[in-house]
Amino acid sequence: METTQAVAQAASSPSSLERRIDMAVPLADIDKEVEQRLKHIAKTVKMAGFRPGKVPMKMVAQNYGQQARSEAVGAAVERVFGEKVREQKLHVAGYPRIEPKGTAGAGAAANEQQVEFTAIFEVYPEVKLGDISGKDIEKATLVVTDAEVDKTIEVLRAQRTAHEPVERVSARGDRMVIDFVGRKNGEEFQGGRAENFTVEVGGGRMLPDFEAAIEGMAPAARKTFDVNFPADYPAADLAGHTVQFDVTVRTVLGPRLPELDAEFAKALGIADGDLIKMREEVKANLGREVKKRLQARVKNQVMDALLEVNPIEVPQALVEMESQQMAEAAKKDLESRGAAVKNLPIEPSWFTDQATRRVKLGLVLAELVKAKNLHAKPEQVKAIVADFSETFEDPKEVVRWYYSQPQRLAEAEALAMENNVVEWALASAKVTEKAAGFDELMGNQA
Repeated sequence: METTQAVAQAASSPSSLERRIDMAVPLADIDKEVEQRLKHIAKTVKMAGFRPGKVPMKMVAQNYGQQARSEAVGAAVERVFGEKVREQKLHVAGYPRIEPKGTAGAGAAANEQQVEFTAIFEVYPEVKLGDISGKDIEKATLVVTDAEVDKTIEVLRAQRTAHEPVERVSARGDRMVIDFVGRKNGEEFQGGRAENFTVEVGGGRMLPDFEAAIEGMAPAARKTFDVNFPADYPAADLAGHTVQFDVTVRTVLGPRLPELDAEFAKALGIADGDLIKMREEVKANLGREVKKRLQARVKNQVMDALLEVNPIEVPQALVEMESQQMAEAAKKDLESRGAAVKNLPIEPSWFTDQATRRVKLGLVLAELVKAKNLHAKPEQVKAIVADFSETFEDPKEVVRWYYSQPQRLAEAEALAMENNVVEWALASAKVTEKAAGFDELMGNQA
């Protein structure tokens, strides 16, 4: 005779993925489990006046009975839930929410010798793959030439710009070391004073009125001017008000680009300062970066197309879990940059849209990979790991590191699988090639 009974039923709800299972667990089963747990506790529990293992069972039950019953009920519900899920072949997404039925005891229905619960949970959606053949995908192309190498070298020079004192009026791109005092209605306001403050002219760090006023000032010059604070300025006592600043210029620092010489090449990692080697290195690195950006651009289009032809409802439990993981990742990233995340709460809800997209893509890609046999192949993973290692001083050591523990290959395997999906999509959809602009692709400012 069965000692545990359960009745399952699906209930209609706003979400087509939500399911409910009603479960009934005989109290006799729970009492038996409680007794076994208390006996186990009694073997090792310590109480004043008793040797370990010699504490009277009555005292063990008084002190640990509630804990043992709670654990017994939880184990029974988990066991019954697992049985019913397997019977109905349900693919549960996330964790179920367990709610008691009735009011007697720990969820036991009145006048019944059983404990009744309802498990509320979501299941994975059925993914029926749509047809991508009618989607238009634009494949960007770009060949790296000497012109792109020259532009990149100029960007690298600009990144290493030095600033040195000049005896002239300031202009955009200069840095200025200034003292200033701000006053509202003739009274100095909090945060309105600074000394030896460095600001870039036209850098956008200060309010537009402030930057416009200091442009054209010379070293040792002093100036008084009005600044209008926008209505949405974070400081409420300044928002929408006009204040007056007194500014004294200590120094004007003009930009100086480094010379294109051996010292510059050494700064880029070319030990002997050879400019030809430097150009070759820049071109190789640029080629890898361009390839990566072109692949990312077409991959985004493919993923968008797949989402359009495969509209699915996603379990909110999975979205919440993904949002939480993204929030934790954001915290770790900020911590690695030196930010005090304790004072900067990061809410998982900020990532809901991104998380929803990730979950949808994960479900669609899993079904597509299975249906079209697009699994990552060992040789593909090996090629990706080799590509990862190229930028390191000892590529062979990096490859050994990846293969020393199989779990380290997860990133390369996922990337290989995504590449297979992209190649399949490009072979199935309507693809047109279009030359990409170098500056736009690389995000270079005009």
